[in-house]
Amino acid sequence: MKWLLALLLAGSAHAQTLNYIGQQIVPTGASFRGLPVGGLSSIDHVPATGHYLAISDDRSDRGPARFYELTLDLSKFRRSASPGDAGVGWVDMTSILDLDGQPFGRNKVDPESLRLDTRRNLIYWSNEGQRTSAGFQNPTVRRMTLDGKPAGEFPVPAYYLPSGSAGGLAAGDMGVHNNLAFESIAITPDGKTLWTMSENALAQDGPPAALGRGSRARMLSFDLDSGKAGAEYVYEVGPLPFPPARPGDFATNGVPEMLALSEHEFIVIERAYAVGADTPGIAAQNKLPTGNTIKLFLVDTRGATDVSGWPSLKGRDLVPVKRRLLLDLSTLKNDDGSVLALDNVEGLTLGPLYEGKRTLILVSDNNFNPAQFTQFIALTID
Repeated sequence: MKWLLALLLAGSAHAQTLNYIGQQIVPTGASFRGLPVGGLSSIDHVPATGHYLAISDDRSDRGPARFYELTLDLSKFRRSASPGDAGVGWVDMTSILDLDGQPFGRNKVDPESLRLDTRRNLIYWSNEGQRTSAGFQNPTVRRMTLDGKPAGEFPVPAYYLPSGSAGGLAAGDMGVHNNLAFESIAITPDGKTLWTMSENALAQDGPPAALGRGSRARMLSFDLDSGKAGAEYVYEVGPLPFPPARPGDFATNGVPEMLALSEHEFIVIERAYAVGADTPGIAAQNKLPTGNTIKLFLVDTRGATDVSGWPSLKGRDLVPVKRRLLLDLSTLKNDDGSVLALDNVEGLTLGPLYEGKRTLILVSDNNFNPAQFTQFIALTID
């Protein structure tokens, strides 16, 4: 994995180091084994088989909480606005069970990320939790066997657990903001450490990202042998890059996934969305204003302040992790010159070799929305 980092660092932090192979799109409405395919919030490559695992963020609503096994034929990916889905094959589907070994009840879980640990033959996965007037659910990071059975839970520090008001903006509120919690899982190449990250700041640390204002997310580690929480760092999420079409409509920017390159370097996705926004270049060329901007950042934790055990960051001097832009996916173009229309990209994994080069594979969460799509994007590391 060290050679990969060297390649990423060797050039400038722009698109010439990550090149666009193409995409495949699975339309919303597709099904597998009688259940809708969608909500793919994370993807992980399985080197032994060449297959992939992808978790769905279906909250046991349209079907049981589940993850998929699938194949991707990169030779069928196209730099086209209408590439089809011929390169995507569905192999298996596995239900995720709760700590009692039972199916999750409806809206009792929000699966967001997964990583396969081939050393221990386990899968680690995150549940985002909830902070709404309908109730609070704690964010969790858990282990499961390859057949979806529970294999334990990591002890998340108490200051991540939501308490106080449902809005998360009142004095004394603690824990994650709603829908801005654990969407990411990363395992270091040495197999010793698991990392997750809050998508934005905790309530006691500050508000979510907005126009002209970023947000201080927390990176949280766990030792995979002992299960104990370890070092913790601050990642500064960027401000919203553009407003929604109408003032007051939904808009967000946050971290849905991270990928470990070494013990201290990561690739992080920042995914911004604003309702009805004309993402620069896309509306004019593709007539498809998706409202999404997807950026990949290279992150280095060396020199950052370890904030583990700090219930709040307010009033504390600290050094955040270093963050450098690798690629703004809005700069990618199809063969006809049209800008790549991006959906809600939330998953990232290292893929196989393609024409002698290592790949990065991304996947989007379509939210089971007919206006969205499940998008697989392949990049080579040049």
